[in-house]
Amino acid sequence: MTDPSTRMPALYIGHGAPPLLDDPVWSGQLAAWARDLPRPRAILIVSAHWESAPLSLTASGAPLVYDFGGFAPKYYRMTYATPDATALAARVAAMMPRTEPVHQHASRGLDHGAWVPLRIMYPEADIPVLQMSLPTHDPGRLMEIGRRLRPLRDEGVLVIGSGFLTHGLPFLTSWQIDAEAPGWSQDFDAWAGEAMARGDVDELASYRDKAPGMPYSHPTVEHYTPLFVTLGAATDPTEPGEQVIRDEFWMGLSKRSLQVA
Repeated sequence: MTDPSTRMPALYIGHGAPPLLDDPVWSGQLAAWARDLPRPRAILIVSAHWESAPLSLTASGAPLVYDFGGFAPKYYRMTYATPDATALAARVAAMMPRTEPVHQHASRGLDHGAWVPLRIMYPEADIPVLQMSLPTHDPGRLMEIGRRLRPLRDEGVLVIGSGFLTHGLPFLTSWQIDAEAPGWSQDFDAWAGEAMARGDVDELASYRDKAPGMPYSHPTVEHYTPLFVTLGAATDPTEPGEQVIRDEFWMGLSKRSLQVA
């Protein structure tokens, strides 16, 4: 029988743009969160910045993906060389059904939705990291993928969905880190926080119809939907998790982040 005390949690985090690395407040929160977790044997992360079907996996040892523009040159020189994750890739591929084919990418490395937060949380880069693509935005299908990944948590693997609870970049009027959150961002954040506190998966999945602040909070939904991989990986998706970061904003976007048992 598995000892629940040794099971890794699953997380949904906001990853921020590269300047997150220089923000002492949010980076301090992520670093402290990582210190409070059991040490992972490996990390499986699903980032908003890799939408690809069929479901795809990164190649160990491949260079980072600098999928951003207009930032300081130093961010394009950063590295995050982690140990080989080939064994985890094979394990993940074997866990998927025939209806969810898996493509092992030959050359793609971690994108900034993965390496930016992990560089803060695990700066030594001494834990194998595998990134998995988002093959769909359908909450039910993503939860089923998460459910199939759930046994990894008993093997010491930290499962992370990396997005941003609100991400209405086209509608921001200020790019200052401490900018006041627009009403649509505050409204969506409060709605999601209340649904998470109830463990109301159906409500969260009905965001297109029920969430206030739509579609401004998510004109495209890839930063929200990694949440459903995290919820699917939960022991009981309807059991409220811990909102480790809450009621805070960065450039007006919600930093709310969740940990599920």
